[in-house]
Amino acid sequence: MTGRRIAVLLMILVVGVTVPLPALAQGSDWAVPRTADGQPDLQGIWANNSATPLQRPEQLAGKAVLSDEELAELTQKVNEFRNNEQAGDLLGDRLIQQALGNSEFNDFDVITGNYNAFWLVERSLDNRTSLIVDPPDGRIPELTTAAEALASSRREYSREHPSDGPEDRSLGDRCLHFEAPRVSAGYNSYFQILQTPDHVAILQEMGHISRVIPLDGRPHVDDGVRLWTGDSRGHWDGDTLVVETTNYSVETRYSGASARLHLVERFTRVAPDTIQHEITLDDSDTWTEPWTVMLVLKSTEDPIFEYACHEGNYSMPGILGGARLDERVAEVR
Repeated sequence: MTGRRIAVLLMILVVGVTVPLPALAQGSDWAVPRTADGQPDLQGIWANNSATPLQRPEQLAGKAVLSDEELAELTQKVNEFRNNEQAGDLLGDRLIQQALGNSEFNDFDVITGNYNAFWLVERSLDNRTSLIVDPPDGRIPELTTAAEALASSRREYSREHPSDGPEDRSLGDRCLHFEAPRVSAGYNSYFQILQTPDHVAILQEMGHISRVIPLDGRPHVDDGVRLWTGDSRGHWDGDTLVVETTNYSVETRYSGASARLHLVERFTRVAPDTIQHEITLDDSDTWTEPWTVMLVLKSTEDPIFEYACHEGNYSMPGILGGARLDERVAEVR
């Protein structure tokens, strides 16, 4: 990874406001705060509200970093779409894609509305053109032949059986599970970290998912034990917390991975209000090479809210009922 990582940038442009990211130059008086037992202190509530896309958009191919002028121009376009009531959903990469003029990402529905600025926190941009820092092209690696065949089969099944029953819907639709760690930003993208000498606990706002991670060197659970969020073990590498996760359920499919996914996270507090969070996905059954995401988590005074999925899960009967109505209409035609 050395030489292939993109360093945390020295400037973040929050929508409408330029905020300097503390430079970590040699000679800085700042020192990593420590817990009573001497570990780097990562505790607190941290927000990932970046609008930087996961993958580098095609229009920006070959450009890993924007100039300040390009960043200012893109930020202006982002502001316009945040305030446009006719814009499509602003979740994830959709905000940037619409700002770049990719109209296929505009899914505005006059009946149901969408996830516009009302639902989302203020997003930030930095000079990077993708959260993916490895491979250097900022794109998710190609699928293996077997993984592509499996993905194609699943897509075909979903087209033919979108809502035969609840099992045909995603884990999120069914309020069963959400990806953890969550990479997508702007909507429930807050985390709370707690530490003891031999454990770290990470509470993710999205789906109120808690991960309790031992630091005492114990081995992973037996390979036959499979869990929604996998089985995590942590250790300190200098001032960096390293968390390795295996033993995923076959149904988890984190970012499309198989149950053989080996996920490695690296948490480094690089400034009083900043944690650098690297996430590396290694799954040779799914991708032709590992890939790494770099998140910049910012300290916040905002609280963690309870995630009430579907407010009683009333949406599932609505989804299935709508599918039955579509079937009856098709029969009449």
